[in-house]
Amino acid sequence: MSLLEAVAVLLAGVGAGAINAVVGSGTIITFSTLVAIGVPPVVANISNSLGVVPGSVTGAWGYRRELEGQRARILRLLVASFLGGITGAALLILLPPGAFEAIVPALILLGVVLVIVGPRLSEAVAKRAEERGEETRRDAPWIWPAVFAGGIYGGYFGAAQGVILMALLGIGVPETLQRLNGVKNVLVATANLVAGVVFVVVSWVGWSDARVDWLIVLLIGVGAFAGGFIGASVGRRLPPTVLRTFIVVVGLSAATLMILT
Repeated sequence: MSLLEAVAVLLAGVGAGAINAVVGSGTIITFSTLVAIGVPPVVANISNSLGVVPGSVTGAWGYRRELEGQRARILRLLVASFLGGITGAALLILLPPGAFEAIVPALILLGVVLVIVGPRLSEAVAKRAEERGEETRRDAPWIWPAVFAGGIYGGYFGAAQGVILMALLGIGVPETLQRLNGVKNVLVATANLVAGVVFVVVSWVGWSDARVDWLIVLLIGVGAFAGGFIGASVGRRLPPTVLRTFIVVVGLSAATLMILT
């Protein structure tokens, strides 16, 4: 890797960390950069999953105020994200290259649609629950399996995982968008970290051709670490409508890039 390419990967890490903290989909920046400089897609995906973890952690720390009072919810959903991340990593290792990526753009677009219609769906769900005399301040029962599915997606590929999670949480969890964004950062960090650990172990024991490029991990990690703080600082100040619009724009851009590349 040349010096210019290394700088490009570092800057891509900063951008990814910032965008991931605000909404998600920043991973597509680093992944596309790696592929553009000639890194094999599977190696790029695995190294990228490890590299963006520091950005997710700093993003979650930046949203620590929004996480207050959500400990029980976070611990419950962490289990789903953890198990999903392991499952997704196993699928990446076991399935043929490209088997799952064909439907990734469709999943991203689905997430964007859910973000747009989410408020109306949430209102409709709450209204029906009230009509049946049910508690409307509880998380929807389908949130745990939905987060598990999001973890699988994150462990396998991860681009726009944040968009999809924000859409699901926005519909099924009765909280403000900013507080849900804090939860999302924790869940994404968990899925990426556990998937990265699986990749490292598999690479170390030689169970497959999966390989971690540690220089890439270092460059993205340093950039994402700084970007996570930047994104959290900016994202926490965005009004709900602006944040929702930003999620839609980033999600559409990520889907378009994946379709064109």
